[in-house]
Parts: sequence; structure tokens; C-alpha cells
Amino acid sequence: MSIFTGIPFFEGINPEHAAKYEKNCARKRFSEGELLVDFDDSSADVFFIISGEVRVLNRTAAGKEMIIGDYGAGKFFGEMAAIDGAQRSANVTAITNSEVLSVPAKIFYEIVLSNREICDRLLKILTLHVREINTRLFERTVLDIRYRLYSELLRMSSPRKGHDGQAIISPPPYQHDLAARIGCRREQVNRELTIMTEDGLVEKNKGGLVLPRPKILQQRVKEAMSTEE
Repeated sequence: MSIFTGIPFFEGINPEHAAKYEKNCARKRFSEGELLVDFDDSSADVFFIISGEVRVLNRTAAGKEMIIGDYGAGKFFGEMAAIDGAQRSANVTAITNSEVLSVPAKIFYEIVLSNREICDRLLKILTLHVREINTRLFERTVLDIRYRLYSELLRMSSPRKGHDGQAIISPPPYQHDLAARIGCRREQVNRELTIMTEDGLVEKNKGGLVLPRPKILQQRVKEAMSTEE
């Protein structure tokens, strides 16, 4: 079995190439709260998450943080530094005990350029990232905090099993994390969540933060965007 086995990005890799490259790659374990990469690091390895979850965030010189996202098994990060050779532009920390496959930039490049299927996969993933960034930038530019919060909660949620039409965020997010995601203060998030609770748009339970009527949130965001166009 290859070191790349079970990692979606490498599906379809030539077995001979896998055997050639794997000796230069390594599986690494990180404990909860441990730093994987930091801002301005000169390293250029690409990390593929095998298990666990990590958080990617940017930080201003003044120390203000913006959470880019939480990545779980099957996702990867670090490809930008591998592609352009620039220093790291984000901080990545393990949210839970995690295991990753570290692939040197040179090996990553060779694998991508030698396999059209994998190259196509990378291009589609990068395109998706650009679209997501464009969406967030647009929201930051034109939407009030309330609607930015609606959008972020919808992005973080998944269908709630056994409750048709509902969504849930599990585990429930911390308010300061939500604030770091949408660019505001924790107190503002607290105020909006209180209003949402009173309006029956959000419920808290032991399993997570429930969105009983996500379609209403989607509609309100759509209307807010239409108003700003």
C-alpha cells in the first residue's frame, strides 16, 4: 500500500510514480492546539489531512484575526507556497489531534504535472477557492453584519438528520470564532444570535447550533444582496 492511498487528491496516481515519490514524503501527527505552519514561514510543503481537523486563519500586524476556514480529512493546504515559492500567508493550527501527509513542493509539482487527472483536480479546487474568496469579499463589502452572519452560519451547517428542512452546526461554534469569520466583535454576534433565537431562526441544544428554517436565512441574504446590486 502506498503512502498516498486513501487520500482523495492522489486518486489515480501512477503506482510507479507513487513508489518513487513516497520516500520523500512523511506522515506527521499534531496534538490539539499545536501549530502546523505559521505566517511568513519559508517552508513550502503541502499538507494533506488524513484525520482530525485544522484551522486556517490570517492575522493583521495589530493582532486581529480572520478565520479562513476549518479543514478536515480529505482537505489540504499549503499549495500556494508550493506553487509560487512565497512565504506562508496564513497560520494553521490543529483543532483536534490530527495526522497529515507532508509532501515537499518539488514532489507536489512533479505529481501534478505528470498526471492530467490530478492536475485537473487541482485546478478545479483552486477555482473553487477563488470563488469562495470572491463570495466572502462581496459579503464583506456590501452586507451588514446580520446578513454576513446568516451566510456564515449557512456555510458552516449541514442537513440535520431526522429533521427534514433543518440544518445544524456541530459542535456549536464559539461566538468569538464567528466574529473572526465575518469581521466584527463578539458582542455584535451575541446580539444577532439573541435576535435570531427570539425569531425562531436558531436554537441551541447539546448537539449543536440548530437552524430550524435555513431557507428563510437564504432568502433574506438573497434579498439583501439584491438590494445592494
